[in-house]
Amino acid sequence: MTDLSNNFYTGFFKSDHLSDRDKYLFAKPSPAYKFNIIGAGMIGQEHIRVTMLEGRATIHGIFDINTNSIANTGEFFRREYPAEPDLKVYETLEAVCHDPEVDGLIICTPNYTHKDVIKEAIKSGKHILVEKPMTTTVKDAREISNLAKDYESVFQIGLQYRHKSIYTEATHELLERKAAGNIKTISIVEHRVPFLDKVNQWNKFSHYSGGTMIEKCCHYFDLLNFYAQSKPEKVYATGGMDVNYHDFKYDGNASDIVDNAMVIVNYENGIKAQFNLCMFAPMFYEEIIVCGDKGRLKAYENDDFLPLNREKTYLEVLSGENGPAKTAHPCYPSVIQESGHNGATYYEHKYFIDNMERNHQSTATVEDGFWSIVVGEAAERSIKTGDVINIREMIDAEIGSKL
Repeated sequence: MTDLSNNFYTGFFKSDHLSDRDKYLFAKPSPAYKFNIIGAGMIGQEHIRVTMLEGRATIHGIFDINTNSIANTGEFFRREYPAEPDLKVYETLEAVCHDPEVDGLIICTPNYTHKDVIKEAIKSGKHILVEKPMTTTVKDAREISNLAKDYESVFQIGLQYRHKSIYTEATHELLERKAAGNIKTISIVEHRVPFLDKVNQWNKFSHYSGGTMIEKCCHYFDLLNFYAQSKPEKVYATGGMDVNYHDFKYDGNASDIVDNAMVIVNYENGIKAQFNLCMFAPMFYEEIIVCGDKGRLKAYENDDFLPLNREKTYLEVLSGENGPAKTAHPCYPSVIQESGHNGATYYEHKYFIDNMERNHQSTATVEDGFWSIVVGEAAERSIKTGDVINIREMIDAEIGSKL
């Protein structure tokens, strides 16, 4: 019999009219784990939402140096989960990391703080989920990956786009069914609105974010690396700050982030990839096209704010004479799909807890986080210099260690 107590069904069916004694299908067991949220902004609230939806864990407390974020997230939690005890508010990073009542730490602070937060969190030995990008530079990313090399608990990077429905199905078709045969080329497109507002507007400045190619595009570079199943060899990129934030200043400092780019990545195994970014489009649109020696896969996800009744996702596999063609509209149940990043954050959390319970699931590792930053930094450098960036030379120069 399907268990309705601890999963997405509670988003569709209400049982508030019943006493606990009269609940069987919806009798809710106590969560097995407690998490603390470090960074109580918009993304922190998304992680709270999916933790509570997934059900095997609850949120114990929060930490943030911004008092407004603490107040907003506390109010959000009381409003959305009135039956839960109030969140514990920690005064220091050390306190939130080392509370013995807590099993896991979810790090959602601004990019430039990740290294210092992780270095404290890792001392706890607790399970760690850190939002992307892991750090803002290759040098810092290698430092963290070295620290985490023999970490015994789960250490997962929030490159959750792998778990969007279109990419989950693409992974099945490309890497399991081998529907396209041997992959030769990969193309990813993201067209979207500009960066949204953040506390202190840190995402408008490369010094704090790592630059657009790291802050936003590490998701797509992780996907390129994942589907190529190889290390990047050379990166060439062109881009600029052509539309957004020309007149934007914060505390007297002018924004310096690119709003469009075209990036080409050559991989050691011969696969060629490209990424196209536009951040002044009136939509959220993602597309992946993969061509192999036996077929072609295309998938997209679209939200264009129009009142048209049409599918938001699409996937096709064309195999010619090599096999059957397929079209589909991948999606998740609406309560999951609407919980954050089109359902990807929910599955990121589900797999995080599965891995805590030693039920192994494929998720983004610290090494995956490192290589997504490598491509991002190479793209930033190429945009600035106009040069083709040799990855081995860049890493050797940056961290003094050959691959």
